Amino acid sequence: MTDSGNSADPLQPGRIAAFFDLDKTVIAKSSTLAFSRPFFQGGLINRRGVLKSAYAQFVFAASGADADQVERMREHLTSLCAGWDVEQVRSIVEETLHDIVDPLVYAEAAELVAEHQANGHEVVVISASGEEIVAPIAEMIGATHSVGTRMVSAEGRYTGEIDFYCYGDNKAAAIRELAEQHGYDLAASHAYSDSSTDLPMLEAVGHPAVVNPDRGLRKIATERGWPILTFSKPVSLRSRFHAPSGTTVAVTAIGLSAAAAAAGAAWYGYRRRRR
Repeated sequence: MTDSGNSADPLQPGRIAAFFDLDKTVIAKSSTLAFSRPFFQGGLINRRGVLKSAYAQFVFAASGADADQVERMREHLTSLCAGWDVEQVRSIVEETLHDIVDPLVYAEAAELVAEHQANGHEVVVISASGEEIVAPIAEMIGATHSVGTRMVSAEGRYTGEIDFYCYGDNKAAAIRELAEQHGYDLAASHAYSDSSTDLPMLEAVGHPAVVNPDRGLRKIATERGWPILTFSKPVSLRSRFHAPSGTTVAVTAIGLSAAAAAAGAAWYGYRRRRR
């Protein structure tokens, strides 16, 4: 878990937090898929067999996989990136993060974050994307804390192993851990997500709301009377928040593998059109 530098006294009880999923909730697309072009141009994803495999996994994920299928995809994609050089990845992401991510934040999400902050609530970004990419985005929007997937590296390279996968029930566990550490009253707290896989996260708080929900989550929200929000206006982060200078960022292997999937989709689609 990452502290974005705005935390108050963790011993004060009964504080309220607002937990935000990142992809398609705060920003308009996958934070990791957004990096497909720079990683492809950087030579990290260039082998035909890897790209075809990644493309298949991309289509598989986009079609709406269940939890078991997502788990198998996760294992495939993380092993795909085992051995990638961490410093090379860090350099590429550091050079492109602001240009790629800044225009993607939803105006409605920015306004909602500001509203929670004005009410004295702490804002937490919690995402299955790698913590090295989640943390700087969270810092840009003024979040107090962030939680993302933690990958293992050894001797400067990704091992393909995951220390903490911030997905499904693990998101709810992370929220409860933060609540214990910082005195959050979860019954009075809020959570926002677009995906039915985040149901445990939404159920962990007293005030869940769904944002641009998938079909399954929309059905649940309707049945339970949860607010259904529509975010549709991406704007630049720079136009609303002061981004800290000198922020060093990297992306974990799970994020890289998702980027590989997107590049694979583009490559394989191009090959099919040429045929």
